[in-house]
Amino acid sequence: MSAALTAAEIARAIDPNALESLHGKSMLLTSDWAADEIATLCQTAELFEALDRAGVKTPLFEHQLNLAVFFDASTRTKSSWAGASARLGSTPIVFDGSSTQVSHGETAEETGAMLGMNSHALGFRHDLILGEGNTFMRSAKKGIDDYLAASGSERVVPVVNLQCDVDHPTQSLADLCWLRERFGDLRGKRIAVSWAYSPSYAKPLSVPQGLITLLTRFGMDVRLAHPEGYDLIPETVEQAHRFAAESGGAFTTGGSMDEAFADADIVYPKSWGPYDLMLERVEANRRGDREALAAIEKRALERNRRHTDWICDERRMGLTNEALYMHCLPADIGAEVSAGVMDGARVDLAREANKKVYVVMALLAAAKQRNLLGILEELL
Repeated sequence: MSAALTAAEIARAIDPNALESLHGKSMLLTSDWAADEIATLCQTAELFEALDRAGVKTPLFEHQLNLAVFFDASTRTKSSWAGASARLGSTPIVFDGSSTQVSHGETAEETGAMLGMNSHALGFRHDLILGEGNTFMRSAKKGIDDYLAASGSERVVPVVNLQCDVDHPTQSLADLCWLRERFGDLRGKRIAVSWAYSPSYAKPLSVPQGLITLLTRFGMDVRLAHPEGYDLIPETVEQAHRFAAESGGAFTTGGSMDEAFADADIVYPKSWGPYDLMLERVEANRRGDREALAAIEKRALERNRRHTDWICDERRMGLTNEALYMHCLPADIGAEVSAGVMDGARVDLAREANKKVYVVMALLAAAKQRNLLGILEELL
């Protein structure tokens, strides 16, 4: 009963006009959306979670098909897409990008049109090559939008970015929802978004970029730290500075993990690849030069090994304000984070990850369903 009351309270706090304004919107970058739209989306995700906890079913889109294409590996995001679709009454299908015709010359627009004409929502993960992933998603969206317009269809087929080269919206939005639950008002809360050592592979830049361009919009004090050569895409850093100024928050960059952690309320240590080598990878991929790609990956890992001291361990956590440890997972234990810190954070990390299910539900339902708030209130 208490969970249902919580859902009712959340529903009463949502502005129905603000929620209605999300109809038809796709999530390609969080920076495409206004801050109040993102806040409304978070409220909607919180409502879906409260309903789910209370055992209230929300089969809004029965007999519909939600397709997601992954050009890179995933565990949490795949399961979140499937879990969100199932909770909404839809059938999810998740398949590997290598099984599409893209490698045989099919354009992103053709892919979007073909998949969209046979489904009711599309998700894409395309995050490995700078300059390609988000462009692909926008072209795929154009493909399905053009098809729907030409056929006179009134169907809404939202496109959701499940991680690209620029942003990881469902992850950063899940992180925002988790922070809202833990801290309430985020203004002035200090978060360290720091590079950390990884021996596994040169990871995309999109997670730290997504964090700095989202959390700065909510008045947070965001500190970005990384070794020399591990810069992020310049445009995302410029956006973070602008968003912090607009929200009354703060955004600083530095080369010391210790300084970033000092007095932090939240820490988010996460590895990503060296920027110059990620740029080199673009041309090698364009040529289809697998040997060059392998060589670049080897050089990236060699570069990483110069910074094995960039680890989130008990000493560094001691510098913080009893900080909440966050990570998108999987974390490299013993490299990005010590085993002790990870052991103490496992439950919190699972709760953080679980927010993504409700974020995807909110994105799909808000985009597709008119009078969503009224329908959900009836279910209560």
